[in-house]
This record gives sequence, structure tokens and C-alpha cells, in this order.
Amino acid sequence: MILKSYEVQRNPKLLIKYNSFLFYGENNGVKKDIKEIIKKELKKKDNNLEVQSFYENEIFDAEENFYDSIYSGSLFSDEKIIIINYGTDKLIKQIENFLEKYPGNVTLIIYADTLDKRSKLRNLFEKNSTTLCIPCYPDTDKDLEFITSNELRKNNIVLSRESINLLIEKSNSDRANLKNEMEKIKSFALNKKSISLEEIKSIINFTGEYKSDSFINECLTGNILQYKKILSEIYSDTVNQIFLLRVLSNKIQKLLNLKIKQKDHDNIDSLINNLKPPIFWKEKPIIKRQLQIWKLNHLKKIIEDINNTELLCKKNPQSSKIIFFNLFNEICKKANNYS
Repeated sequence: MILKSYEVQRNPKLLIKYNSFLFYGENNGVKKDIKEIIKKELKKKDNNLEVQSFYENEIFDAEENFYDSIYSGSLFSDEKIIIINYGTDKLIKQIENFLEKYPGNVTLIIYADTLDKRSKLRNLFEKNSTTLCIPCYPDTDKDLEFITSNELRKNNIVLSRESINLLIEKSNSDRANLKNEMEKIKSFALNKKSISLEEIKSIINFTGEYKSDSFINECLTGNILQYKKILSEIYSDTVNQIFLLRVLSNKIQKLLNLKIKQKDHDNIDSLINNLKPPIFWKEKPIIKRQLQIWKLNHLKKIIEDINNTELLCKKNPQSSKIIFFNLFNEICKKANNYS
């Protein structure tokens, strides 16, 4: 069964009769939103919902553990969610086994990147009446404007068209970044419903473009001289730490996906040149270098470090700048050592 992502978000009850989901596409923000909808619906049955997460390669390395996680009971909850990250057609046998004898209290969620029409996994979920396949395509400016307008309307906040456009531009085409900025605006607007453009710039720490992509790329390639040069330019400014952490996280997730796909290609050049959608030619040498430097387990560790750093920054606002830049400094040093 196929459903559009916007249909699910507008009517969550459409999910109730399914317990197996495939999300494919590049829009991680949509995937996260729908996952939260599923969790919310399941928590109505069991507030102590158990969630377990696997990467595809972990399933192949310890397949028995994967099946144990599905079929074994839980001491603390009746309902369970099993999440598979970066699923591909290689999993088709395991998924068919699950669908054939799935326990009624287990919900399976598979995250995949772009899957073409020939994909066995995509066809399985599209044609099976008991499974749900949800394409997650990139957000357009219109999608982001809808999210922004909806949040403003719900909270009775008035912004100018210029302010809304600035929020959308600052989001870097990522609804997660947009929602983070909206949370700050809602907090600011507790006693003030109309907010000026200058106030919006202050709230979202808008200081112009501060080379976030260059900063992160130099960090991940271990180019210490260039990294320090950009660092000196932005350190004295007001840096939107959460925004940069999210940009870094998105970058690492893409590299993780490429590392998993790399084993299906003779070399990195073949991998990069055959990607769909294609990578912009200026980015190819940067991505190639980063793939040469970082191993799969190192990238997974960075994801954990990003999540921990974001939490520490929120809990310790007085020292958040030091915590934030310590993470980037450590990543840059490791990249330099690995290269």
C-alpha cells in the first residue's frame, strides 16, 4: 500500500491498521515526523513502548540477535518498535520472513534512501495490503512555508512575508532546522504576538552566511589550517550551535549511507559517479576525500557525539560554546590523523 507523506501527517489514523512501514527518499525530517506519529499512536496502547534500532549490516553480522529482538518478549512493555536504518534490497529475505509470521505487538519501520521502481523492497511494501510504503521526497519552499504558517497560526503569531522567507532560507531546506527556529520564536512570543524582522534576525542568530558548509567540510577532511581560519572568523560571532550540529548530522548521515553502498562498487569514483540524484561536480572531490578518511564505525560514533553535544549545550548554556567547538576540534584532529 502506498501513501503520500502529507496524507499521513494530515490524517494519522490512516496508520492504525498497519504494523510494517517503509520510508524511502531523502527527506529525513518527514521520516522523523511520521515516526513520532506512529510512536504517539502506539503509546495510546502502551506508554512504556520499547524501541530498538539496527543498521542493515548489524542484522547480517548477528541475524539471530535481530530475530530475538523481534520475537522475544519485553519485561517492561507490551508494544515494541523495531527500526532498521539504511535498508536495501539485501534485506528482502529477512523482511519476508517477518511479514510471514510477525507478532501482533511488533511494529517494523525501515528507513531507506532513494529506491527506484525495480527495488524488491519497495515493490514488496507497495503491493502488500498489510504494509505501508511512504515516499519521503525533499521539502519544497512551499512545504516549508506551509509548516511555518501552520505553526504561526496555531500560536497566534504574526510575521511579515520577509520574516517568513528568512526563516525558510535559514532552514537549509531542512524542516528539523525550521522547527528548531520556530520553537525559539514561540518562546519569545509568549507575551508578544507580532514580531519584527529585526527581532526575528536576533532570535535566530542571523549574522549573514558564515560558511557553515565550508567549516564542516574542512573539519571532516582534517584540513587544520583552513579549519582554523574559518573558526577564527566565526568564533567571535553569535553562532547558532543547534543549526550547525544539524547540518553536521545531515552530512554524516549522507556519508554513512555512501559507506554502506561503497561495498557494491569497485571503487569510490564508481560509487560517486553513479549516484542518483547526481552529486554537484564541485562537491565530488570533497566527498571522495571524506569517504577515504572515515570508516563506518567512526561515522556512527560521530552521530552519537553530536546527539550528546546537543544535549550538553542545552543543559549548560553558559559553557555551550566551548562544548560545541570542542566537538568540531576533536573531529578535525581525528580526520587529520586518519588521513
